[in-house]
Amino acid sequence: MRGWWQDLTDLVLPADCAGCGTPRVALCAGCRAALCGAAPRRVRPVPEPRGLPVVHAAAPYGDAVRAVLLAHKERGALPLAGVLGEALAGAVRAALREGRERAPGQGPAGPVLLVPVPSARRAVRSRGHDPVRRIALAAAGELRRAGVPVSVLCALRQGRAVADQAGLNSRQRQANLAGALEVVAGAGRLLRGAGRVVVVDDLMTTGASLTEASRAVGGVCGVHRVGDRQGGGTDDWDGQEAQMAAARQMGNRPSCGGGRGGAEVAVNRRAASALARVNIIHAAVVAATPASFEINRN
Repeated sequence: MRGWWQDLTDLVLPADCAGCGTPRVALCAGCRAALCGAAPRRVRPVPEPRGLPVVHAAAPYGDAVRAVLLAHKERGALPLAGVLGEALAGAVRAALREGRERAPGQGPAGPVLLVPVPSARRAVRSRGHDPVRRIALAAAGELRRAGVPVSVLCALRQGRAVADQAGLNSRQRQANLAGALEVVAGAGRLLRGAGRVVVVDDLMTTGASLTEASRAVGGVCGVHRVGDRQGGGTDDWDGQEAQMAAARQMGNRPSCGGGRGGAEVAVNRRAASALARVNIIHAAVVAATPASFEINRN
């Protein structure tokens, strides 16, 4: 665990660039540009887990970006949280923008909540800090300065022990994390009152962590993800399912098509929408694997 003297030293004495090693500068202009210089893009892992929300990333994971993330996470270079938060804020903005385009007018008016993917307690103890929470707080500050009503809600915790993810493939990671996260007491009300929920992490590799976090959050919100049928998401809205459930509560009998009494068999969407709880869950990360950028298909 880092001592207070090491934190003070980091703030007072210039360090070598965490990305490339350029002396006497915490982060050089080139490495900052690698993190924050490009427009965030939608990313998809291969294979794409079923239930993965739409994910936006600021930068491909490699070279300087990898070095900066590891310096912050594993070596406790805490001042790097600012620039990592700046990168994450850009990915969050991209996620919110795409959400408005895909589902205009959907979802209640309310604040944006950033929900960090939780680290294992043993990892937090070992590192002396929670890197994703720290980056999320920095991103929220960046977004608020730009006028976005946003807060960080640490709504998730590990409900059971999971194995170390290192060395596990995509399928093994999904099995390892399935059902592992749960919403902390009291967070459900805040999640249900949010306008948009963005699950955030520092890195996406297989997408298993974001999928599990989205499942846990969606379970208490009655919401599902914005996605498409090419991958794990749904076509525009799992809210259609909520609408049908609401219609059943009202005594309607929705069906998939025509038949007698078209008005009778059609879902009363207006009334169902009034009953259905509709939030949208997005995801944003600082970095994702280069391959996930290359298959940015729509």
